[in-house]
Amino acid sequence: MTTQDVTQRILDAVDAGFDRQLATTRDFVAIPSTRGAEGPCQDMFGDLLRARGYEVDDWHIDLDDLKDMRGYGPIEHDFSKARSVVGTYRPATSAGRSLILQGHCDVVPAGPLDMWETPPFSPVIRDGRMYGRGACDMKSGTIGALYALDAIKAAGFKPTARIHLQSVIEEESTGVGALSTLQRGYRADACFIPEPTSEKMVRSQVGVIWFRIKVRGFPAHVFEAGVGANAIQASYHLIHALEKLEADWNERAKSDRYFKTLTHPINFNPGIIRGGDWASSVPAWCDVDCRIAILPGWSVKDCQNEILACVASASRDHRFLSNNPPVVEWSGFLSEGYELTNSAEPEAAFGRAFSAVHGGEVQDLVFTALTDTRFYGLNYDIPSLCFGATGAAMHGFNEYVELDSLRQVTKTMALFIAEWCGVETS
Repeated sequence: MTTQDVTQRILDAVDAGFDRQLATTRDFVAIPSTRGAEGPCQDMFGDLLRARGYEVDDWHIDLDDLKDMRGYGPIEHDFSKARSVVGTYRPATSAGRSLILQGHCDVVPAGPLDMWETPPFSPVIRDGRMYGRGACDMKSGTIGALYALDAIKAAGFKPTARIHLQSVIEEESTGVGALSTLQRGYRADACFIPEPTSEKMVRSQVGVIWFRIKVRGFPAHVFEAGVGANAIQASYHLIHALEKLEADWNERAKSDRYFKTLTHPINFNPGIIRGGDWASSVPAWCDVDCRIAILPGWSVKDCQNEILACVASASRDHRFLSNNPPVVEWSGFLSEGYELTNSAEPEAAFGRAFSAVHGGEVQDLVFTALTDTRFYGLNYDIPSLCFGATGAAMHGFNEYVELDSLRQVTKTMALFIAEWCGVETS
């Protein structure tokens, strides 16, 4: 059988199974797997793996095992039910190169439900798109990897290398789910993560730091507001100072070999604000949860110190904060940026798969968000490719994935697995 025959049979098998793939994806998206509530999604993924005969490892994550690992971010919520799920395919003949296929099942909150055109956890297919929270980021990619392997089997082949299919949590806030699989001992010659990338290959990505500013004011009845100190208004002063730090870091980014091509790669976001107890009382407290990006090669510790220095300097310039300095807490991501390096062999294999499906060469993406690829590449020098479907409104209202793109990406994944791992007739 020629290589072209193998390719065509696999491509045809993806098409033949695509309706089933969409049905499974819809069921997966329908589970509201926000932070701390990922268990039903992990149950479903484990069942999908068992139904296919994979060896399944389903375990509760112990944070004490992870705290000293590179890239660990602090957890603040109830983590007692947190689990990772890995399905392993072990070949009868070992001839190819091993692979990790990883996706995250956690999703960000949906926000006000009345601002969605259709309910976020009642996915619908309309005009060639699947709508729903997590449809794009990234449940369609995770299920796509599963069905890419299904297509290889349906085409009459079986991989000749070990493959780990991983469903992790916490990608959206700390990354400790991916970290737990590495602590557990899962390794491979390459990793592939089908995050939504508009069918481009992530070449370089930012790191992220989450922090909380805790401002404490002085309460008073609003009729004599001048004798109090408004913690909410004081927090604005600090936010404006951090916007100046953001501008400084964007100037620094102009010397980065990849991010210099972007106008504003460093984004600071005050994402949550809570404060005060009563509309007629000068607020005595305000907490602001923030996110800021950092670039590959920047030290997380050094950037933390710059954040602390920025807040301290701004506080010294404020009438009340100068004598009542705020507290800064680290509340999630403490993540380095990552560049794809030492990856010539998996990229060459992927390039052949991409060309067979799309024609031409895959375009690079300089990514102003982060992915779990960093753990594999930085911690264990495992080349980690990130490539996925086209979609929109990730973390927004009416999130969707383009189904034609998902089909093409599934085909590309299937051919990459066959190329990288090798196949033999079953």
